[in-house]
Parts: sequence; structure tokens; C-alpha cells
Amino acid sequence: MVRHYGNTLRESLAGAGTTPLIGVYDMYSASVAAGHHDALFVSGFGFAASHYGLPDVGFIAWPDMVAFTERLRSAFPRHHLLVDIDDGYGDPEVAAHVVRRLEAAGASGVVLEDQRRPRRCGHADGKQILPLPQYLAKLRRVLDARGDLFVVARTDATEEPEMLLRARQLAAAGADMVLVDGVRSTAQLKLIREAVGDTPLLFNQIEGGRSPRLSLTELDGLGVDAAVYSTPCLFAAHRAMDAALRELLSRDGLLPEPTPHSVGVARATELLARNLAPGTAPQ
Repeated sequence: MVRHYGNTLRESLAGAGTTPLIGVYDMYSASVAAGHHDALFVSGFGFAASHYGLPDVGFIAWPDMVAFTERLRSAFPRHHLLVDIDDGYGDPEVAAHVVRRLEAAGASGVVLEDQRRPRRCGHADGKQILPLPQYLAKLRRVLDARGDLFVVARTDATEEPEMLLRARQLAAAGADMVLVDGVRSTAQLKLIREAVGDTPLLFNQIEGGRSPRLSLTELDGLGVDAAVYSTPCLFAAHRAMDAALRELLSRDGLLPEPTPHSVGVARATELLARNLAPGTAPQ
């Protein structure tokens, strides 16, 4: 049976308010996040960190991302899955092939950026962008290759005039949604909202990033249709593991006394067992 995950996401994002998409980096983080939210974001930053132990500078191989998406879709058939595909992993033909493979794997949508290699995290220094005609050719090839897959066109331009020019052009090219990464202020965000016209707008929130910290209510007031939260699971895990290991060392290797809020074998097994019979709606 053909599942139209792209249209399902498209319909969901057309509703009122700003939709949050929660960044996940492995099956365990996805299992936790899926219990709270029905829209998941496969973060390139998180995947590079968890799968390779490397920073987000272009090491991801597309077969690894397709395989991860397949595992996610098998476990979470009712959730939205937006997948970060960086620059499409190559030229327009490679990008189109990756998009077809991801759609077949069950992705709801993808985010395609305009960076040139070596690429960087969208909130890092040293980003370089492709000439606009070159990126638009890749974007159009991807749009032609997809079925109903939801396609987010992302620009990493850092200068405001170029941000606005590219936002307008990405919207005019027929992208389902536009993301300008590394937006520095709400004033800039308002200009981008105006530039893209009726095209839906995505905002990337990342702890320690360049963009202002904004609530969903504030984003809705600014006309933002969706927000990706790239790293809260990853960074929370980092903090929690660091704290747990420090505590273990301070207690001479004695595990802490269990409490009603502890995560132990039973609670973890119960969480993972849901993936044997997937499809449970978020609580």
C-alpha cells in the first residue's frame, strides 16, 4: 500500500500555529521523542555525532541516512519524518536519486541546503554557498524527482540582502517550505516572512546557535509555520550522561538508589517494546 507521507505532513503544517519538529539522532532518542511529539526531524548534526562521532561538516553518506530513515519508519509509521540531507550529497542527479530512495524508505520530507563543500553546521562560521543558479538547478531536479515528498529549500546565506534574494527565489522555484538558517534577529525573520510570500516558513532552533530563542507562540506571531528543534535530545543526553558518570565516580562505583523517576531495565524495555508493535499515538 502506498503511503502518502508527504501529503500528510503538508496537511498537518497547513493547520494553525507553529508546528514543532523534534530532532532525533538514533532509535532510542526517537523512541523517547515519539512519545511526546508526532513530528520528528532527522538532524544532520545529531546523526553525524551519533553515527560517526564526527562534527556536522559533511561526512554523512546517503546510504546511512536512507537506512536510518527505513528503521525510523518501521518503528513509527504514524509520525512525520523530516530528514536533513545537507546539500543532497552531490550533484543534482545524486540528490534526485537520494530523494527517491528516501521517499521509498518512508520519509515525509527533506531539507536541501545551498552550501558548497566543505560544508558547515548552519550556525557555524565559514559557510560558503553555491551560486544561486546552480542551487536552483539542483532544487528543481529534486522537485521533479519526488512523488508527494515535502521539500524544504534551505539557504545558508549570511548577508541580509542575499538571504532575502534567495528566500524569494527558493519560494518562486516551487519549494514546499523555505528555511533561512542562522537568522540573527526577529526583525530579520519578519523580512524573510515577507520575502517568501505565501510559501510556508521554517525556523531552526539550536541551543547555542546564532538565532534568537523564541517560543512557539512568538514564532506563530511572526508567521512561522514550523520550527525544527535540532539538538535538545542530543544535548540533554550529553549533559545527563556526563552527570551520571561523574556521580558514579564520586560514589565509588555504587549505582544510585532507584526512585519512581529512575530509568532502569524495566522502563527502558517497556519503551523499546512499543517499537515491536508500532503506531502508538503520542501521549
